[in-house]
Amino acid sequence: MVESTSRTLVCSVLFLDIAEYSRKPVAEQLQLKQAFNRILGEALEQVAPRDRIILDTGDGAAVTFMGDPEDALFAAMAMRDMCGTVPVRSGVNLGPVRLVKDLNSQMNIIGDGINVAQRVMSFSRPGQLLVSRSFYEVVSCLSRDYANLFHHEGSRTDKHVREHEVYSVVGGTPTARRVPETESKFSALAYGSGLLAGPGPLGLRRSSLAAASALFGLLIGIGVTARAVIGPGGPLAEKPAAAAPKAAPATLPKMASAPQAVAPKVDAPQAAPVVEKKPTPVVKKEPAPKVEKKAAPKPVVVAAASTSAAPKAPGRLELAVNPWGEIFVDGQSRGVSPPMRTLEISPGSHTIEIRNSTFQSHVQKVEIKSGDAVRIRHRFK
Repeated sequence: MVESTSRTLVCSVLFLDIAEYSRKPVAEQLQLKQAFNRILGEALEQVAPRDRIILDTGDGAAVTFMGDPEDALFAAMAMRDMCGTVPVRSGVNLGPVRLVKDLNSQMNIIGDGINVAQRVMSFSRPGQLLVSRSFYEVVSCLSRDYANLFHHEGSRTDKHVREHEVYSVVGGTPTARRVPETESKFSALAYGSGLLAGPGPLGLRRSSLAAASALFGLLIGIGVTARAVIGPGGPLAEKPAAAAPKAAPATLPKMASAPQAVAPKVDAPQAAPVVEKKPTPVVKKEPAPKVEKKAAPKPVVVAAASTSAAPKAPGRLELAVNPWGEIFVDGQSRGVSPPMRTLEISPGSHTIEIRNSTFQSHVQKVEIKSGDAVRIRHRFK
């Protein structure tokens, strides 16, 4: 990684400074610097030497992390927690840097990434850790634990009249070191090394087949329980009552032979009105209202939801900037591209400005429509 000196890299830079170092006597400066170097070495034990470059700044240090942004976060938090009596100010930024060799043929770092890290550090107090907006936007998306570590401090203006959105890091170090490690541990606990870990029929995991079988059994149990709760007096018991009128006429011919031999009885006239009164209310009341009441409200609710939700959809700004640029929307900084590729923006007319400390800024006006995407491509020359 370190040998790539011919191109621009996007790295995380941790800038550290001992507060009021130059005002102290030389003997005290020597003690502070020795303690500072020892604490910094302990904080960087988990980072491989090939993934970091350390620059000695006299009253502090600048550490460039060539790998994961998490390395810079955990190293900065460890440095903050272990400083103790050493008053250290810390700032972290994610931005473009370039690897060069100094007069002693040693590897050195230049670029806007390390410059902004120094500006962010200058806004912090002794014992405080601040990060830039570009670093916050990348790290906060990696884990919920990381997102809860940051507190927005607002905008700060440096000596070059450049505004920086800064966030302070609060709380202790999260229990999970890295997102991939947490996922691997979860997978090991979930699947284990037994029978559920191997593949089953049709290429599916055996654990998935076991879960599907358990779900099917649960649904059957719910159906049996619901049947038991409803009981014989539920809606299913209404069907024999409705079938009663059909059975009544079949018994009338048998009853008609009895009056010819003996005498007319009162039971035969009572059965006829029962057959005529029961079918009429049951047939007329059930079908008509149920079909009309359920069909009418549905199109009204769907139309209202679609009309209310349509105007709220934001537009999208797709960015392709080479080698890099800080994106300003209507004068407000929204991050650095790369790594940022897309940006949600409200519908309407906006002024987009792309700044690079080495080249002249690029300004472009765009018209954003709801739900549409506008693409901006720019190469600084």
